[in-house]
Amino acid sequence: MSCLKVIAVLHYTLPPAQLHPAFNALDQALTSRGQGFLGGDGGPMKVDIANAVWAEQTYTFEADFLDTLAEDYGAGVNLLDFINAPDPSRLTINAWVAGQTDNKIQDLLPPGSILDSTRLVLTDAVYFNAAWNTPFDPTKTQDGLFTHLDGSTVTVSFMNAQLLLPAMQGTNFVAASLPCADTRLSLVVVVPNAGQFSQVESSLDATALATLVAGLTSQPVILTLPRFTVETGTSLVTLLQSLGMTSAFIPGTADFSGMDGAYDLYISDIFHDAFIEVAENGIEAAAATAVVLSSGAAPTPTGLLVDATRPFIYFLYDQPTGAILFMGRVQDPSQN
Repeated sequence: MSCLKVIAVLHYTLPPAQLHPAFNALDQALTSRGQGFLGGDGGPMKVDIANAVWAEQTYTFEADFLDTLAEDYGAGVNLLDFINAPDPSRLTINAWVAGQTDNKIQDLLPPGSILDSTRLVLTDAVYFNAAWNTPFDPTKTQDGLFTHLDGSTVTVSFMNAQLLLPAMQGTNFVAASLPCADTRLSLVVVVPNAGQFSQVESSLDATALATLVAGLTSQPVILTLPRFTVETGTSLVTLLQSLGMTSAFIPGTADFSGMDGAYDLYISDIFHDAFIEVAENGIEAAAATAVVLSSGAAPTPTGLLVDATRPFIYFLYDQPTGAILFMGRVQDPSQN
């Protein structure tokens, strides 16, 4: 990883007066997607993004901070009794997250994550449900072997199609973009060549992904893609620290004075849960993050072969804005 990436983790060049309205505009653009289109479950397509702030009822925050949350992030401040009822407060936040993600994420904050020293919890939830622009034919779904990175195999169900798709053959990967019913959104699937998974994954930074997307051209594609469901939950503290973000987690060093006018707050943990299911009809996905601040077999057709019978990488990509709503890897589609 380059020094530039370490220095720039979570860093933005826009001044606050422009940055927060820019995030607001991005949020509004994304939530407008899918209107009038079908979801993967046959209902309306959904792109729901919600933010909320949960504050200790006795703690005082700066008025400018609260105004920014309301004006640019649509985040109301919910007062809770973290001091005397930390675990009931945790359950209240988890219930909100579950409601915003169609119950796909129910226990974002694990037991013990909220303490009497907690002063603020910032939550963000995203829910996505969309049909494909061209659904897969279920009668063409067949069982086959998926090869793990270590060469072992597992039998899973593969969806198969021959489609005209934006796709490309890279130096050590193939990629294709599967448009949703609202074609501004698509699932970009990147299948590294055998033995090249780590190299491809480590190279896919924002610039490389933009170059990849720009290089996709419409062409016949022979697509084999496993049905898969991925559920994951983790703390992001160690990851962010390894990227160079350290002071925010150190009591007395962290500077969140823009929130409370003092230097009492620091991040005690960051929890992230994600869910994605890809099937013949479409995609359903959900993700939530909580930042806790404390004091203290057919005839062979012609076309580019995108054969995801080995580990691959995916991005749920919004083309007009370049925003990535979800991203991940599939190393074993037989396991959640």
